Amino acid sequence: MTVASTKGTPVDIKMSTSRSEILGELRALAANIKKKHLRTLLEDSDRNEVLFRSNFYFLGAKEIITQRSPQNKGPQAPESAVEVDSVKNSPSSSSPSSKKRSTGARGAAGASAQPTSSGAPRNLGLVADFTRQKVDVPILQKLLQYATEQCQLQTKILGMVSGEVMNPTENRKVLHSALRLNPQSSSAHFYAAEVRDEVLRVRNEVREFSEEVRSGRWVGITGKPLTDVLSIGIGGSYLGVEFVLEALKTEPDAAAAGRNRRTQFLANVDPIDIKRATAGLDPETTLVVICSKTFTTAETILNAESVVNAWLLEKLRQKVPGNVSRDDIVSTHVVAVSTNKVLTKQFGITKTFDFWDWVGGRFSVCSAVGLLPLSLQFGPSIVDAFLAGANEMDEHFFSAPLPENLPVLMGLVQFWNRSFLDLESCAILPYCQALHRFTAHIQQLDMESNGKRVTVVPKSEPVDLQTGATYFGEPGTNAQHSFYQLLHQGTSVIPAEFIGFTESQNAVHHQDRALSNHDELMANFFAQPNALALGRSAEEVQKGDPQLKPELVAHKTFPGDRPSLMLLFDGKCDARTVGLLLALYEHRTAVQGWLWGINSFDQYGVELGKVLAKGITNTMKEFRADKKITSDSATTPTDRLLRSYLHMSAI
Repeated sequence: MTVASTKGTPVDIKMSTSRSEILGELRALAANIKKKHLRTLLEDSDRNEVLFRSNFYFLGAKEIITQRSPQNKGPQAPESAVEVDSVKNSPSSSSPSSKKRSTGARGAAGASAQPTSSGAPRNLGLVADFTRQKVDVPILQKLLQYATEQCQLQTKILGMVSGEVMNPTENRKVLHSALRLNPQSSSAHFYAAEVRDEVLRVRNEVREFSEEVRSGRWVGITGKPLTDVLSIGIGGSYLGVEFVLEALKTEPDAAAAGRNRRTQFLANVDPIDIKRATAGLDPETTLVVICSKTFTTAETILNAESVVNAWLLEKLRQKVPGNVSRDDIVSTHVVAVSTNKVLTKQFGITKTFDFWDWVGGRFSVCSAVGLLPLSLQFGPSIVDAFLAGANEMDEHFFSAPLPENLPVLMGLVQFWNRSFLDLESCAILPYCQALHRFTAHIQQLDMESNGKRVTVVPKSEPVDLQTGATYFGEPGTNAQHSFYQLLHQGTSVIPAEFIGFTESQNAVHHQDRALSNHDELMANFFAQPNALALGRSAEEVQKGDPQLKPELVAHKTFPGDRPSLMLLFDGKCDARTVGLLLALYEHRTAVQGWLWGINSFDQYGVELGKVLAKGITNTMKEFRADKKITSDSATTPTDRLLRSYLHMSAI
């Protein structure tokens, strides 16, 4: 297996057949690369040509490897290993013809969104720069070999879209990509007919209902239009949807579509959150959306009961003359997204939108969980553009060869950073204030998916690699004045992922200034990765300030050698690019799980604390009833602290 450099010099790597041999070679490569500073790596022009992936903007994919089987059952994986020659950037970003845009990225994307057997390239409208990662061509080639030979990554990608069981612990398919399928796309037929029909049915129900509400045909119990939405859910029923809504509410087209409408979220069982979530809302004009797959999620149902009984019913009964029943109010002001229609009906809800057990909560933004609040806020055009962007990334993920597949490359690099460079964290740094809730979504998406310690069933053995990373972040430049000190000069190396856009949602340019506000923001976007990678030596510090006291030189020295990734999107943060970003990180998360051999689609780690909490609530109920506890005397610090809480709160 070889990797061709941009100067035509092949890089040969010894082929291995066993997993242990490949992992051993990766560890040896890691030990070697750790000795090389990023300053040195960035001087290698051949390496940089491979790792600067402008082909996602300049249409570099040469072939589409997705094919239909003769039995018409879905796409097939290639019979042989991926040819890693195509790891080089092709066409070269240095080619003048490759730099000429005939259309804007958003315009071109619509024409290129559908994969074709002729291998038509796809313009995702972004540039991915991996040059500041601690990888080189041999490492990338060895990672691709591991992904292909040992993980059968292409087979798993195609198995997901074909509807195979990809969540074996729960015996479930993983089909969240079907939620944004384009029925006219050539890949739509990869999904089973019943899946396509169900997705389009619910999508149409959401569209029709949201139009009823937005047009004023569906009104509240007092006859007023429902202009506001309170979405109640937690975890995957909340974080991703809030990210998308916050990302779009200041985008001009979305803002115009959502004018005079509000959407707020209630997630935390802390009653303070109820106060905050309902602040400024009028029950007469509020539609409550309860999102719970089973309609048994403790926090969500408690919040729903609290909002309906103590806020909605209490206030609306004061507004409606005569006797109005609870069911009358609930059926008008409350809808649900759930699979459990028995419980939603018992709650008094008459309008319930379906979703399915093949949609995991943290992957459910494109289901009715997300589409309903987003459609109520922004209407169909914005939501359609969002789904189209996500579908573009899906089609790229399903069809692009692994060396040219952006979610695969991002997954490989993060796998490398965590498992071989022993980097435990990752900072998500969007230089776009609209993405201020993006990191919260990624925290759940990646940490709940890949915070696992055993391999998939049936082996269920302890993993032999470090898995999962701790994600945190904040938009730039706010983060620069928060935790960048630790990124630059701390004792731990923390990789960073920078996300930027060529345009702002809110263009501000003062006539007396040469640069716009967005230019000033983006200057930092370009500077910070260089500062992290290159650092500043003691000699450079002294040369820059010859009068500096010697004892201060070390304080102003930056070690550098801190890896980062840069994603630059053409245009502004709009519905399409938000869809691209959502799907990109979903697929990147799945790729990492497959590389580690874990199940990224279950979440048993959330259960134990809930089980223990039930026992504690029983003790609390006992004490609240008769001011005493009949159970055994306190034997642990938790028991003692619980008793202190109960006695102190009862005073």
